[in-house]
Amino acid sequence: MAKDVIHSVKTCARMGYPGFEFYGNYVSWTTDFAREVRKVLDDLNVKCYSTHNGANVFTPEGIGKAIEINTILGSNYIVQASAGRVTGLDGWKGVADRLVAAYDKTKAAQLKVGYHNHATEFKAIDGELPLAVIARNTPREVMMQLDVGTCLEAGQDPVKWINDNPGRITCVHCKDYSKEKGYRVLFGEGDAPWKQIMKAAESTGGVEFYLIEQEGYDLPPFETVERCLANAKKLQGA
Repeated sequence: MAKDVIHSVKTCARMGYPGFEFYGNYVSWTTDFAREVRKVLDDLNVKCYSTHNGANVFTPEGIGKAIEINTILGSNYIVQASAGRVTGLDGWKGVADRLVAAYDKTKAAQLKVGYHNHATEFKAIDGELPLAVIARNTPREVMMQLDVGTCLEAGQDPVKWINDNPGRITCVHCKDYSKEKGYRVLFGEGDAPWKQIMKAAESTGGVEFYLIEQEGYDLPPFETVERCLANAKKLQGA
């Protein structure tokens, strides 16, 4: 993506991926380039489901550009993927407050916001999970985008989290994790109980789409991406 956005999109679409989540650097695109990317998506009959953003986007100064580019791309969700430096439960309540403020601005553009967890949000502070603080202090419309791998790394149960938050898990980041290899394991080949996770996501979580996230592997990137898709199809019986 850093070298050639258009080539990356075309290559993954032709493998059979129906859509994507663009990550943080998309915010620096010009509106003309965003329209060029949208045309490629439309020509290939694929979608931009959401975007993955740093905390800087969820500020009064940052949210406007994100709304503009996401609207051009046809995205549905602007997802916060990093909280920055946060300490204490009050700090996490502040993260929720900023999500609410951003959501209030995105509604007029028919966009939603979401929050993507890492392991930190699943590590209790004074007996409470930071992610639970965010969920409790945001409206139901704010997506709790579940990163399965980091949930497992933190020693938590992704199925329980989904069942405890019905209708909030509208997207699952399908990143696998292995106690032996960490994140250097392909999707579907680690410790995550994917069938149970998907069952809970579809029956309780309200999932709208799945995103495969591969944090690292020994194969070249496009070969890795293709093998992950093959594993996903096998898992879903396609």
